[in-house]
Amino acid sequence: MKYVIGITGPIGSGKSTVLRILRELGAETIDADRVAREVMARGGPAYEAVVRAFGRDILRPDGEIDRARLAQKVFSQPEALKRLEAIVHPAVFEEVKRRIARSEKPVIALEAIKLLEAGLSITMCDEVWAVLVDRDVQLQRLRRRGMSEAEALRRMAAQLSPEEYARRANVVIDNNGDLDHLRSQVEAQWRRIMATLARSAVPEKGGEEGSWT
Repeated sequence: MKYVIGITGPIGSGKSTVLRILRELGAETIDADRVAREVMARGGPAYEAVVRAFGRDILRPDGEIDRARLAQKVFSQPEALKRLEAIVHPAVFEEVKRRIARSEKPVIALEAIKLLEAGLSITMCDEVWAVLVDRDVQLQRLRRRGMSEAEALRRMAAQLSPEEYARRANVVIDNNGDLDHLRSQVEAQWRRIMATLARSAVPEKGGEEGSWT
């Protein structure tokens, strides 16, 4: 039995930190954004379609897609973003499914910023965690990454609201505090999942020897 946790939340909320903690606890981890970079890399299954859709001016001199140039084209144009996602998401789905299938660990954590919008939460996940922060904290973190305030606000506006993330998640992780506060929440949820998996592996009392529920 494999149990898949989908981790999502707005940009700058701390999803990658949650994923790292789960890896330390023993989960197999998959970063959907990294998978997206791989499928768009030269020779990847989505490369040619992305170049055809958005032009060769998005390419670096080495022929790889310049993600910053591509982002400039799509994040200010909702229809362009939808076109990009329609190309990239199916290739990401297939690769994520392959990685889940070949994993030998009982718990897999899948981080995806578009987990809910792309349907990954329904097709692949047993439960969804939303990592949330206050808007001012989110903006400060994005500015520290080197984003201009205008770019950060544009990225934030293109995503679901915190209320919508919370409504559609099974678990909400509050990342407004320090790392210890975040880790304590993740570890508590990990213990819950481990206990649930352990119970599901125990045969019912009174059943025939060797029978399993």
